[in-house]
Amino acid sequence: MSEARRKAVPVKRKKHWALRVGGWLLALFFVGVIGSVAAFFIVYQTTKIPDINKEFTTNTTTVTFADQKNPLGSFYEQNRTTVPLSQIPKHVQDSVIAAEDRTFWTNPGISPSGMARAAFNIARGEQLQGGSTITQQYVKIMYLTQERTVSRKFQELFIATKLSRQQDKSKTLEGYLNTIYFGEGAYGISAAGAAYFGQPDPRKLSVQQAAFLATVLNNPTLFDIDDKDPRTQKRIVERYRYVIDGMRQMGTINDTQAVKYANKLPDLSKKQKKNNRYKGPNGFLLDMARKELLRLGFTQDEISGGGLKVVTTFNYGLQKKMIAAATKELPEKRDNLHVGMATVQPGTGGLLAMYGGPDYLKSQLNWATLKARPGSSFKPFAVAAALKDGKTIYDTFQGDSPIEIQGKELNNEFDRDYGEVDLLYATQESVNTAFYDLVDKQMENGPAKVVDAAEAAGIPKTKALEVGRDNPSTVLGPDPYASPVDMANAYATFAADGKFAPVHTIKSVTGPDGEVLWSEKKDLLDKQSKQTIDPEVAKMVNYVLQDVVKEGTGTDARELGRAVAGKTGTAGGVGVEHRKENAECGGCKDGADTLTSWWTGYTPELSTAVLYRAGKTGESDLDPYSNQAAFFGGGWPLKTWLAFMKPALEGVSDSEFAEPDEDAIKDSPTPTPTPTPSKPPASTPTPTNTPPPSKTPRKPTNTPTETPTRTKPTKTPAWPPLPTGTTEPTATPETPGAGQ
Repeated sequence: MSEARRKAVPVKRKKHWALRVGGWLLALFFVGVIGSVAAFFIVYQTTKIPDINKEFTTNTTTVTFADQKNPLGSFYEQNRTTVPLSQIPKHVQDSVIAAEDRTFWTNPGISPSGMARAAFNIARGEQLQGGSTITQQYVKIMYLTQERTVSRKFQELFIATKLSRQQDKSKTLEGYLNTIYFGEGAYGISAAGAAYFGQPDPRKLSVQQAAFLATVLNNPTLFDIDDKDPRTQKRIVERYRYVIDGMRQMGTINDTQAVKYANKLPDLSKKQKKNNRYKGPNGFLLDMARKELLRLGFTQDEISGGGLKVVTTFNYGLQKKMIAAATKELPEKRDNLHVGMATVQPGTGGLLAMYGGPDYLKSQLNWATLKARPGSSFKPFAVAAALKDGKTIYDTFQGDSPIEIQGKELNNEFDRDYGEVDLLYATQESVNTAFYDLVDKQMENGPAKVVDAAEAAGIPKTKALEVGRDNPSTVLGPDPYASPVDMANAYATFAADGKFAPVHTIKSVTGPDGEVLWSEKKDLLDKQSKQTIDPEVAKMVNYVLQDVVKEGTGTDARELGRAVAGKTGTAGGVGVEHRKENAECGGCKDGADTLTSWWTGYTPELSTAVLYRAGKTGESDLDPYSNQAAFFGGGWPLKTWLAFMKPALEGVSDSEFAEPDEDAIKDSPTPTPTPTPSKPPASTPTPTNTPPPSKTPRKPTNTPTETPTRTKPTKTPAWPPLPTGTTEPTATPETPGAGQ
C-alpha cells in the first residue's frame, strides 16, 4: 500500500441542517403529545363532578319597570314534570338523539369535531357555541353556569368525559330529557308535550310530534312556530325533516314512514296560547325586553329560568299616560286604525314608554317598531345635511310646483305654488319642491348626504335606506325607513345637541347571586354614545323645527306651553282597497290616498313620535278617518301627542333649547320674490293669541287665501302597491311624493 494511501483520512459528512431541525421538531412534537396526554389524565383524575345545580329548578327571571318597584312581568311560568326513562318510548328518545347527538350511545361524552370547532371559535375570538353532545349539554345545565368562557368549556369537557364513564348513558339521557328547554316555558319532554300538543304523557306522543319537539329544542327562538316569518317557517320544516331522516337512518322508522312523516308538520291546534303575561299593550314591552336580552347574548334558558333580575328603561307612570293617550285621543272612526307611539329620553336613548297596539296576545304586529314611510318627517335630516354642507337657513329654493328632477315632474301637496322660499320657511310649511331643489339640485350627492345625516341621528342602516342614496325622492321618506321608536330616538339626538345614544329597553341585568351581568351605562352608553352631529348643526335644526311649531304645520303643539320642536309628515299613495281599481284604470288613483301620518315632537326632556296607519296591513287609506282635506300629521297625530306630553311633563321644570350661533340666525336682505300663483293654494291656519316671532324669515308674497277641496292632482306622484299581507312597503316608487 502506498504512503499516500496509508495517510488518507476518511471524510466525515455533515448532516444537512434541515434534517437536524426536523429531528428536533419531531422530538418536541412527541414531548408535547406526551405532556398533553399526561396533563389530560392529571386534570381528569383531579376533576370532581360537582353537585347538581339545585337553583336551576327554582329560579324564575323577573322583569320590572325602571323604578324597580312595579313589575312588568316574567317571561314564563316555569313548567317542569319529571318522568322516568321507562315511561319515555324509544321513538321519543330516538327523535332527540337524531336531532342532537347521533353517536350518543357510543361516544365518550364529548365530540372531537365539536371541540375542534370550539377551538377554532376561540382562535377567532368568537363565542363558544355549537357542537355539544347530549352529555355536554346536560352537564352545562345541571352542573355548570351558562357563561361562555374558555375555562367553563374545559370544565364541561372534563366533567362530561368523567360522567360518561361513571354514569350509565340511560341515566344521562333520562336527566337530559327531563331538564332540556323546549320553549314556551316548558322544561323536559312531559312539559313540552303539554305545551305544544296538550299531551303531557310522553307515551302518547306520535313519531311526528316527537320529531317536532326534537326540532324546537335545538333553539326555541330560532324555531319558534308562532313566528310567521317565511324564513322561520322554512327553517322549522328543514330541521324537522333532518330529524325524521335521522330516525330513518337509526332504524326507528322505515323509508315509507319517513316519506309520509316528512310531508307535513304535526297538528298544532292544541298548542297552548301565549302566556297571559303578554296580555294587553304592555305585552309589547315584555316582548321587546326579551328580544333585547337575546341580542345582548343571554340564552333562552337564562332568560326564562336563569333567575335574572331585569330592570327595563320603561317608566311606569309615563307608560300609563301613553296607553291613555293612544286609546282615548282618537278619531270617532276607529275600525282598523292603528297608532304607534314611542318616547325616548334625549342623551340616554332610554325608551321610556311605547304603545305598539291594544293587545299583544291578539296581534303581535308592533306598530311602534314596524318600519313605515316617514314622509316629510324625514326633511329635518335634509336640513342637517344642508347645514353641514355649508348652506344657511336663509338660502332660497324653488317653491313652485311642479319641479323637474332627473327628467320627472315632482309636486307639492295639492300641486300648490309657494314662489321662492328660504329653507326656514320651506321646513315650516313642508314645501316639497324646495327640498327637491335643495337636495337634488343644490347639493352634490344630496340624497346620500341626507342618508348620512339620518343614520348619524340614529335611523338604523337598512337596505331600503341605503338604496335611498341614489333616489332623488329620499328627502320625502318614500320607503319604510323608520319606525316611531327610530324617529323618536333620531329626533332625540337633535334635542341632545347632536349627541347620539342607542335606543334601548334594558337598564340592568343582575344574576341570582346579585352580580351585575350587564348595565346600561358601563356596557352601552360608555361604549356607544357619541357626538354624531356637530352641536351647532343640531342647535340650528332645533331652531328651525321650533319654527314649525310657532308658525308652521305644527302650531297646535304650542298648547304644551313650553319650548317644543317637531315636524309633521304624511306619505301619499294608493291604499290596498283601491289598488285593483287603480290598476284597471291605468293609475287614475295614484297619490289619492294617505298611507302614513306622523307627528314627531320633542322638548329638551322628551322626544315622542306618533304614527297613524290603517287597515290590516297598515297600507289602507287614512283619509276616511278625518274631516280634513287629508289626514295630516298636524291633525290627529299631534292631538294624540299632546294627550301624552301634557300629563307626561306635568311637574317637570321648563327648559329651553340651546340657541345656535347668533350670527347664523340673523336674516339678511334679499330681493322680494313676486311670483303669481297658477293654482289655488291651500291656506295655512292663522294662529290666534300668538306672540310675534323673534325673527322675520323671507316668505313668498303669494300667501294663499283659499282652501281647495282635496281632489286627485293631475301630477301627484304615485306610490307602489303592496301585496296583500305585507306590513311594510318594499320598493321605491319611481316618482314618489309626500305631504305635510
